[in-house]
Amino acid sequence: MDRFVKDIKQWWVDVFGLSPEVLEKVVFSLLVIIAVMLLRAVILLLVRKRTVEPKTRYQWRKTSSHVATFLILLLLARTWIRGFESISTFLGLFSAGIAIAMKDVIMNFIGWMFIAWRKPFKVGDRIEVDDTIGDVVDIRLFQFTVLEVGNWVDADQSTGRIIHIPNSRVFTNTQANYNTGFQYIWHELPVRVTFESNWRDAEEILRDIASRHAQHLEAEAHRQVQKASSRYMIHYQNLSPTVYVSVREWGVLLTIRYLTAPRRRRGTEEAIWKDVLDQFSLRPDISFAYPTTRLVNMPGDTLRQSVHLRRDEEHPNP
Repeated sequence: MDRFVKDIKQWWVDVFGLSPEVLEKVVFSLLVIIAVMLLRAVILLLVRKRTVEPKTRYQWRKTSSHVATFLILLLLARTWIRGFESISTFLGLFSAGIAIAMKDVIMNFIGWMFIAWRKPFKVGDRIEVDDTIGDVVDIRLFQFTVLEVGNWVDADQSTGRIIHIPNSRVFTNTQANYNTGFQYIWHELPVRVTFESNWRDAEEILRDIASRHAQHLEAEAHRQVQKASSRYMIHYQNLSPTVYVSVREWGVLLTIRYLTAPRRRRGTEEAIWKDVLDQFSLRPDISFAYPTTRLVNMPGDTLRQSVHLRRDEEHPNP
């Protein structure tokens, strides 16, 4: 066995021109990588046997990947870098060597640590980063991924596009979270009736319809507001559906305001509109308002046109 090892070392020196110590480090590095990856595979196998929840499996898979990467880097650094005795030494050497050349990569990694620590959003949340709205489907060391909603698709429904966003954007761009703190959003539905309509009865009809579709959320919304108020300055007093009345250019505007879940905005809007159309069809004294154009022929205008025609006949052009 000793003879075989010596032959391998001699072959290494002859072929690559490197010392046997380097060969030992290479072999140790390969063993470290294989051992850590095998350990991760065993852990994931146990997780798959113990749970069928996709979200739990995903979290274990992502966490084990990060831990395995960190352990491999730590062990390899202690092998290849002399004098490496602590995490602080490794981080100092690592930061000093690539801080300038890999600024964006470092910022993305710091952004990942911020996301993991402060949790401005998590997998499953619907967020908006600048003009991009989507559901978070993955968070990695250097970027997070959203399934886009909106854009050319009406309301808050998926476009089917996957968008990758660098983690550093959490420091430079505004983010909106549809789920953190308060689980519902306010939605407004404008309904416009003519000035001749019985707008008071229309207002009452709309208020009843809104209550049927959103009143059941009020108790849960109050509970969430009380929970969120310990972290955010949220103090909603009235969470009941309501209808606001205002006047516009060509009719009376009745605006339904109600709470809904972010992913149910389009569905609740459709259900409310169906009820509105059914109820208003039963009321001949209520009519929808919409832009119209009227042509009015004034008698005076016709008379002036006739006079001009006679003058043209009496004084024809030469």
